[in-house]
Amino acid sequence: MAFEGLAERLQETMQKITGKGKVSEADVKKMMREVRFALIEADVNLRVVKKFVKTVSERAVGQEVMKSLTPGQQVVKIVKDELTNLMGGEQNPIQFAKKPPTVIMMVGLQGAGKTTTTGKLATLLRKKHNKSPLLVAADVYRPAAIQQLETLGKQLTIPVFSLGTDVSPVEIARQALEQAKADHNDVVIIDTAGRLHVDEQLMDELRQIKELSNPDEIFLVVDSMTGQDAVNVAKSFDETVGITGVVLTKLDGDTRGGAALSIRSVTEKPIKFVGMGEKMDALEPFHPERMASRILGMGDVMSLIEKAQASVDEEQAKELEQKFREQTFTLDDFLVQLEQVKKMGPLDEILGMIPGFNKMKGLDTAKIDDSQMGQVEAIIRSMTKEERANPEMMNASRKKRVAQGSGTTLPQVNRLLKQFGEMKKMVKQMTNMQKGKKKMKMPGFDQLFK
Repeated sequence: MAFEGLAERLQETMQKITGKGKVSEADVKKMMREVRFALIEADVNLRVVKKFVKTVSERAVGQEVMKSLTPGQQVVKIVKDELTNLMGGEQNPIQFAKKPPTVIMMVGLQGAGKTTTTGKLATLLRKKHNKSPLLVAADVYRPAAIQQLETLGKQLTIPVFSLGTDVSPVEIARQALEQAKADHNDVVIIDTAGRLHVDEQLMDELRQIKELSNPDEIFLVVDSMTGQDAVNVAKSFDETVGITGVVLTKLDGDTRGGAALSIRSVTEKPIKFVGMGEKMDALEPFHPERMASRILGMGDVMSLIEKAQASVDEEQAKELEQKFREQTFTLDDFLVQLEQVKKMGPLDEILGMIPGFNKMKGLDTAKIDDSQMGQVEAIIRSMTKEERANPEMMNASRKKRVAQGSGTTLPQVNRLLKQFGEMKKMVKQMTNMQKGKKKMKMPGFDQLFK
């Protein structure tokens, strides 16, 4: 999970002050010392750390907090507000041209994930903004980059403009723009060359492409796992080419978060998108307030709702709700539910968006393993259609066969069947109580993965 180490440290620190009936300057000073260490450990720029600590400290010892009925909670709110401001304040949407095509230049060092991010961005623009993008292979120094973009284009059914490695990147960009106008592509994404380090030749080429294409956006793609180096790279590119935003890749990995918390403050350029996985739909708009909430363990309900809306099939959901009401819900239907949840992303990431989940007894230290979901799925798929429809027919020999077929144990099969039975009873009771007035939830779902 992104910011895992920083999140743990900050949440632990915030919990110490949240319940206090009275907060003194000494309390604030002690808390901010711990916050300072947490930020430095997360590889946040030292100048940024000093400014953040100073701002929070000044606000936290103000009259508004000291005379508040809930001073501890007020301090936590201040930390959240300033974390949000640190990362940009509010989400900064992509700027589309008034007269198409919108031109986006993708720049960055080699190995940051620029070409893959180009494909992800095209996918997002087509899906969420109904755009018709054209990808441009302008990295003539690395044939593998051109091949990679062409492969992505075929995979995503998105057109790719390429003239090979013998034509200059500036000429490729010029012809690509003409092609886009002829084919009515309303977005052109230019995948430019990268280097292992910043050099004058690279920057000069990028300046020429910029001059010719007059881009609406210049996105710098940086690997968030590089920490402070990412901030230095962002500064160099901004000073030389003039970037309009940053795309952070690998934010779902074992990153300390320093880049995300420092780039906005150092470059004064917004983080536009973040890469949260390897799949082509794993690029998300960056919402500073939501990220601050997640770092402080307050959840992220809006992102959770958006994920659900994008992943859940409405017709299937209505059908399942009807089956709940009529008491005809089977293990086959439960498989459908599992598929819907899996589409939303890793289970620990989803649960982390639920406010207060990290504070729930027994779950704050629990390791959520997606393989457990896979085991439940394997058990159900190892049953016959008749067994899935009528789990009560499962006798000892049938259970043994299912355990062997699914690579699980007999106790795991028994536990699933027992909990599914209990869940159906609870659904029946709730249905009777609610008389169909409210939408049904899925009680007992969390029990299946214990």
